[in-house]
Parts: sequence; structure tokens; C-alpha cells
Amino acid sequence: MATNRTYDQIKVGDTATRSRICTANDLFVFAHASGNINPLHLPNAHYNGENEGEGPSAPFMWGGTLISAVIGNVLPGPGTVYRDQTLKFHQKVKVDQVLDVTVEVLEKLPENRVRLKTDVKLDDGTLVAEGEALVIAPTETISYDPEKLPSLLMKRHQHFERLVSLAKKLPAIPTSVVCPDDSNSLGGTVLAAEAGLIVPILCGPAKRIQAAAEKIGVDISKYELIDCEDESASAARAVALVHEGRVRSVMKGHLHTDDLLRHVVKREGGLRTKRRISHAFVMDVPGRNTPVIISDAAINIAPDLVTKVDITQNAINVARSIGMEPPKVGILSALETVNPAIPSTLDAAVLSKMADRGQIKGGIVDGPLAMDNAIDLEAARTKGIESHVAGRAEVLVVPNLEAGNMVAKELTFVSHAETAGLVVGARVPVILTSRADSDRARLVSCALASLFDYFKTNGVAFDGKEQKLAAE
Repeated sequence: MATNRTYDQIKVGDTATRSRICTANDLFVFAHASGNINPLHLPNAHYNGENEGEGPSAPFMWGGTLISAVIGNVLPGPGTVYRDQTLKFHQKVKVDQVLDVTVEVLEKLPENRVRLKTDVKLDDGTLVAEGEALVIAPTETISYDPEKLPSLLMKRHQHFERLVSLAKKLPAIPTSVVCPDDSNSLGGTVLAAEAGLIVPILCGPAKRIQAAAEKIGVDISKYELIDCEDESASAARAVALVHEGRVRSVMKGHLHTDDLLRHVVKREGGLRTKRRISHAFVMDVPGRNTPVIISDAAINIAPDLVTKVDITQNAINVARSIGMEPPKVGILSALETVNPAIPSTLDAAVLSKMADRGQIKGGIVDGPLAMDNAIDLEAARTKGIESHVAGRAEVLVVPNLEAGNMVAKELTFVSHAETAGLVVGARVPVILTSRADSDRARLVSCALASLFDYFKTNGVAFDGKEQKLAAE
């Protein structure tokens, strides 16, 4: 409840300070409210000016609104009327920086007027803005419940657009597609092929695949079709194409995941490596600065510590393949402290130390972390967690499949995230989507496979600067 201080209650020297973290959403909301769409102030904007590479900074007037918030909510508070405000700006503010906003009463004037000193500083004391305000203070006590203010939801899916655009600059990756014999799986395959992401070889019952093509009105005569008796034979043939050097990825169509993975992990003729395979959900969550990767939520049901090492390394590699360098990895549990009664906290602590010692490479790993302080800076700050990952995690390694599945679906259906998926740890990336997934989910998953294939071959993420070559 916000309660004001009336003119009679205010004394010279009274102060009020409030802290605020600058977020990417703040910049988008300010752009919409003010109409200022200067790309200097917008995350992920394509800007080719002299300041390119510095990252977005908050508009200086956004800092001014923070002063207004303290005056309107705290000192004097609800009922205050602005008459004048001067501001001098000193320092740019970047996303994730913490600001302290202070208002101090300098003078009480006739007619309920109050002169205030106002300043905004970074939490290290660096002055961002300073000035004075003249306001008319309220004469009656007013309280206001902030909960009455309607919430805003921002739906942004800019990350997947970037990944698809990036993958289109690479040669289309030869891909064996297992049983694309329904509208969704075949439609997604054709969409990815027409986008130049894959060169598909269709493996499955030819009559069913042709029927699906007629149903959705697409011509598949340009694609190689290998007639197979059933799902098992189709999966076996798709895996064999990898060994023949004809494809560099495998894509799941209209069949159960187990029917495909049985052939991927078999000892003779499968796609095993020394590392355990795992699945990575790559999610475009509105309001997040980067995609969010969740692993493992689809394959390893109750992984032990050895398996979690591979899950973590696989997830780091996926993150690096899409340009996170180095990715910040949060090992999730129910709380952020080690508790011997909760085994996942022990695993998280060990994984963090293994990363410190170089046994897990390429990412910044920390845990245990609870979901809130893994992804929210304010939550991490409130709990006093000092970490390069806490509040900034881009990769979330979950304790078991159940937890991961729930997190992924909550982000999808509550936070309106878009989802794609990839299985890694095998000889080639496996595009593993749900039979109910949309064409777009399959399209993005194909883009992930292409980018991961490039990373696996070259050891670095594709930066988009190479010219696209003709697919062989």
C-alpha cells in the first residue's frame, strides 16, 4: 500500500530512496509509451551507427521517470502535483544495471509547495542524473494499492526469427526424415526444405506419405522417398543414411520418440558417442534477452550425476551454437543452498565445481539455484546471492524429466513462449519435436540442427558473415 506524506508532515531533510534494475522490458515499454523507437535504446535492434557493439542504453528520460515514481509513490507520495523539474544527465544506463533513486526535501514554500533535490545513481555510487523538482504536496492522507494497476504482458518472439534468418545463410543440411506421413510432420518438413534449411530424404511407408502430401496439397516429387515397411524400419533406414554419409541430421516425423531413439542409441549401427544423449528445449520467451534452454525434459527420466554432466555439456554446446558465448548455466533445485536432504542440491554443487575445474567446458555454471533467483535479478539480489549466473541464467539444467517438462510447458502456456527442440550427444543432431508441434516449431528446430552442425564442425557459432553455398 502506497501512503503519502502531507505538507504538514514533511520536514526539510526528509529523504526517500528506491532501487530499480533496468531490464530489456523497461526499454520496450518506454519505447511504446513514449513513441521513441531510437535503435540506440532497443535490445536486438539492427543498428549500424558509430556506437554499434556497445549494446542498448536506456533513454535518459527513462531515468527521469524513476524520479517521478519516487515522488509520486513515496515522497510526498499519492496526491502530489508536479510544477517543475530540472535534470542534468551524466552517465548511460545499461540493461541489468541497478539504480538508486533518491529524493531529498530542500525547502518548504508557501501554498503547499516543496522543493526537492533529485538524483539517480548506479549502485556503485556513479551519478547518472541530478536535478531539482518543485511540487505541490498533498494536504490529506491518501493511500493507494498498487495491485489495482493492471499488469502488462509483452509478447515478443524475436529470437527465433533471428535464428531462422541466420541458418538460411548456411547450406541446407541433408536430413533423413522418419515417417513424415501426417499433415504436421510433412508440412514442417516441406516448409523447412522450401526455406533452404534442409535437404530432406523421406523415410517411411510411401503410400502414407503420398496420402499426406495430397491432403495438404504439396508436391514431394522433388524429394527422395525411401519406401519402408513400418516405423521401426523407417527409423533404421534414416540412421543408416548417416553412416552412409548421405545425411548430417535426423528428423522425427509421425512416430513415437522411443521408436526413433531405439535405433539412435543401439550399440550396433546406432549413433552413439562417448557422451549420453540428451534433449534441449530452446524457448523464445517474451521479455527475455536471450533464448532460454531447458535440459533435459524429454529423454533422461531421473539422471544420475554422471548423466547430468553430459546433459550440462550438451546444453552448453547447444547454447554456444546459437551465439551464447559463454552461456550462463543455472543448475536448478528447489532452493539455492546445499541441503543433504535434497540430492539435486548436491549434484548442482558438484556440477558447478566440475565446471570451475574445467571438467565441464564452455559455460559459466552455478548451482544450486531455485527457479526465481536463477532467472530474476531482483530475486537473486533479495536473497543476497553473489553470482555471475544468478538472475541471468540462459540455460536451465533441471533435476529430472518431470521438473523440466513442467517448466517447459509452463513457459509455453503461461508465459506464451515458442518452443523448438534438439537431441544432441549423438553423431549428428536429431530434430525431435512432438507429433502435435506446429510447422513453425519444426522449422525452428531445423534451423537449430543446421547451426549446431556448423558449430560441431567448426568449433564456433556461425556469425552469418559467410556467403551461402549451394547444397551438395
